[in-house]
Amino acid sequence: MTDLLLPDPEPREVRYTVISVDDHLVEPPGMFEGRLPERLQPFAPRVVEDEKGNQVWEFDGNRYTQVGMNAVAGRRPETRSLEPTRFEDMRRGCWDIDARIRDMDIAGVWASLNFPSQITGFCGRVFSAAADPEVGLAVTRAWNDWLYEEWWQPYPDRIIPLGITYLTDPEAGAAEIRRNAARGFRSVALPERPHRIGLPSLFSGHWDAIIEACAETETVISLHVGSSGMADMAPGAPMLELGATTFGQLSLQACAEWLWSGYPARHPGLRIAMSEGGIGWVAMLLDRLDNIVDRAGYAKHAEQWGIRPADVLTRNFRFCTIDDPSTIDTRHRIGIENIMLETDYPHGDGTWPDTQDVIAKAWGHLPDDELRLLTHANAARLFRHPLPPNPKP
Repeated sequence: MTDLLLPDPEPREVRYTVISVDDHLVEPPGMFEGRLPERLQPFAPRVVEDEKGNQVWEFDGNRYTQVGMNAVAGRRPETRSLEPTRFEDMRRGCWDIDARIRDMDIAGVWASLNFPSQITGFCGRVFSAAADPEVGLAVTRAWNDWLYEEWWQPYPDRIIPLGITYLTDPEAGAAEIRRNAARGFRSVALPERPHRIGLPSLFSGHWDAIIEACAETETVISLHVGSSGMADMAPGAPMLELGATTFGQLSLQACAEWLWSGYPARHPGLRIAMSEGGIGWVAMLLDRLDNIVDRAGYAKHAEQWGIRPADVLTRNFRFCTIDDPSTIDTRHRIGIENIMLETDYPHGDGTWPDTQDVIAKAWGHLPDDELRLLTHANAARLFRHPLPPNPKP
């Protein structure tokens, strides 16, 4: 550890069994070594030092800075606004699985689903855009193999396996989803608004094979805010502050687009989890969907669904929250069974190591049966993940 990091905190008292459905890993140096076919191995992503001594990823002729991507958990308060530039500037739990489990134990987190980081573009889009499609697909498969072998298998009860897939070729992408599902993956990260990053839109038909593979294999589609870029910014606006403020709006927009794509209506068993957008906007969206059916008459597109748009939302979509202390009171409108918890380790919004206290402060007034659903039971059911012998409360 460097002097940027605080000493390890004391383990927190466990009052709630916690499954976090939105945390992040930082891909470690060397993770792609030996994982590609021999003739393609020279083209794999690798960590290099730039002229300033920063560690950056290099792939396909491009460099991807900020390897920590806001990995500030455990940083001294005065340094939390600075992006780590080297791996030693982060807690080892960001990129080492043994250290990650220790950090989960410190915060009282039973299990965690981990999104990828900068080198993948959150959802594999960097690899899918490679100049050589064969390299892009090979690197995508290598990332999934690493997650399977090095991140999930050492602690199968503690990590929920989330993969990425190849986005440019739908048939190849569907095959990779099926390959992962066959070995136990529970989820796949997809871009929440693909048209914003140069991919075909949700309304183009491009995604049919990928969605069908997810529905067929019960693979949950995990959509993370920011995987298709941030909100449009007014000239001169403070990017960090405005971007962080509008996360919920981005999630609302993405959720509405996925709903009206028709995929959830056509695939009743499809499950889509919205990550890091909170829940404050969900009740409003449900009210609006009812309004455009019952009052405005704007829902012509849904007349052949045989189900109301708001009912599709509560059937097919799941939502996650760090705490939402004000809007948790909308939980019954959303559906108490549709809300899950996130800790967002190791990001600036994250609650590590005080997750247990955050839950107690925001939700301590809720009855135990609802706390069980919110903190772990909903997530365990959605991702088919085991619980400890005596979950709390």
